[in-house]
Amino acid sequence: MENLSTANTNSKKLKLDFKDSKYATGRRKRSIAKVWVKKGSGNIYVNGIKMNDYFKRPVHQIIVTRPLEISEVRTNYDVRCSVKGGGLSGQAGAIILGISKALISHDEILKKNLKKDKLTTRDSRVVERKKYGHRKARRSFQFSKR
Repeated sequence: MENLSTANTNSKKLKLDFKDSKYATGRRKRSIAKVWVKKGSGNIYVNGIKMNDYFKRPVHQIIVTRPLEISEVRTNYDVRCSVKGGGLSGQAGAIILGISKALISHDEILKKNLKKDKLTTRDSRVVERKKYGHRKARRSFQFSKR
């Protein structure tokens, strides 16, 4: 019974103070991320939870920290994200765009490196809708000659 109570305290949402921070919005697929960036020690919080606890897969963790790594400010800024909609990959992509925009509004010098790696543009690809008479968006039902 003791293990359950410690698990709940670890994943509790933290109340974070992000006064005098820069705000940006990032979008990817169906996900929308609101991102606040301020000078700090390199902590990243997603929906009030540490980023490593929210994104379990290492791929997503690497994706989220990519703008900070490229601009070489990993330990200089604290990031707070509020993300909703879509799956984890879309959310990670939305957070990337939000962090990149917020970093640029914080320090204009970082724009050159982030733009070179295409982190400042929105990835507009979304799922294509299913068409009538088809099994999926483009896949038809199997054709039978006889």
